[in-house]
Amino acid sequence: MQKINNYDFEELTVSFPELSRFVFTNEHNNRTIDFFDPAAVLMLNKALLKHYYKVDNWDIPRNYLCPPIPSRADYIATIADLLAEGNNGVVPIGAGIKILDIGVGANCIYPIIGCVNWGWSFIGTDIDPVAVESAAAIVRNNSVLSGKIEIRLQTDRESYFNGILKRGEKIAATICNPPFHSSAEQAAQMAHKKLSNLNKPVGREAILNFGGRSNELWCPGGEEHFVKGMVAQSRDFAQQCHWFTSLISKKESLKGIYSALKRAEANDVRTIATGRGNKISRVVAWRF
Repeated sequence: MQKINNYDFEELTVSFPELSRFVFTNEHNNRTIDFFDPAAVLMLNKALLKHYYKVDNWDIPRNYLCPPIPSRADYIATIADLLAEGNNGVVPIGAGIKILDIGVGANCIYPIIGCVNWGWSFIGTDIDPVAVESAAAIVRNNSVLSGKIEIRLQTDRESYFNGILKRGEKIAATICNPPFHSSAEQAAQMAHKKLSNLNKPVGREAILNFGGRSNELWCPGGEEHFVKGMVAQSRDFAQQCHWFTSLISKKESLKGIYSALKRAEANDVRTIATGRGNKISRVVAWRF
């Protein structure tokens, strides 16, 4: 598995020369980029995907979420470890392992990582037609992904699995990075606060660049409400999906999610720590 611990900008610029104009030497004599410049972060992601995953053609629409690839790889590695438990401690490989990504986004990052590292196949779903077309274009434009990732539009905003999973379709695991905030106002306030603390511009354009689209960032009730809905509906698909999982960013969300899992009568619930540096997160996994 490709694991990105530190950014080697010398290697990355060899693989992707377009990154060079954004790289500079900081006051600590380290080569880096301005991580609050959306254009620089976009180029860094393109370089990482080219260097580590052999993805030559990757892009996202303006103002859509540009994800930190190392932390996304950590979540997929957690899923790999979970699946290895039922395979004599060895991560299963190949297209026979099918993963459902709920909220694949315009960037298609999770399917890319899982597909390249272990040869898994993916279904990526999203309620946003622009995100669906962007993710599908990434798959079409990269031979390493072609035929291994299917992107499906979810037309019912209240459903997670209905209208997506076909009768008899078997899923090894579901993954999800749910909307974090509970409202657009909260998302904007948090972005404003973080930018202010870092002495960065806090105009509307800066906040948009810093964050992502509304459905990527917030939903009524935030991540707790979103995942509780997923838990409630997952019971009806227990025969099709082996593991259900979701990232949970806020520790405070866990109490309500655990209660929902108890009501749904999930018989195996795990909470797995993940994250890097000061950003601690967790994966909640359950099955029936």
